[in-house]
Amino acid sequence: MNDIGRLFQAFLAPAIFVSATSLLILSINVRLMGIVTRLRQFVHAKHDATRSGRLQEAEAYSTQIASIEKRAEIIRLSFLFALISLAATITSCLLLGLGLYVNGAALAAVIVFVAAMICLLVGTLYYLREVMAALSSVRNEQRDLHFMDLGAHPEARPHDPL
Repeated sequence: MNDIGRLFQAFLAPAIFVSATSLLILSINVRLMGIVTRLRQFVHAKHDATRSGRLQEAEAYSTQIASIEKRAEIIRLSFLFALISLAATITSCLLLGLGLYVNGAALAAVIVFVAAMICLLVGTLYYLREVMAALSSVRNEQRDLHFMDLGAHPEARPHDPL
């Protein structure tokens, strides 16, 4: 009966990290969805501008698309490292439980848990990097006179039926 209590104690600390990491992953996912939505809007607007012969406008969109693609890659890396951290934390939790019955499993759990925390740190640093760059697209739009002369937002402009 004592082993069951120790088993739950072994699961508790990593379980807290699972919850915290999951919330971070949720936040990153929402940010990624916003970036992808914005990227799709710009890609469609660029296509519309190119098709309509508005080459300066299309070039302005190309600049914004490149900027947003860089941010999307940074947030993708953050997402990836956070997911790896989550998987490793769950694995360490299972190894801790196994460590009650198998020699060496507890040491493996510690190693996996430290690796999980390193991945979580790397993912958080990528997230921080993306957050610091978040306004770069807006600042670039403000500086780009071609982009500012576009008038209505791309999603508000009427599109050709073809």
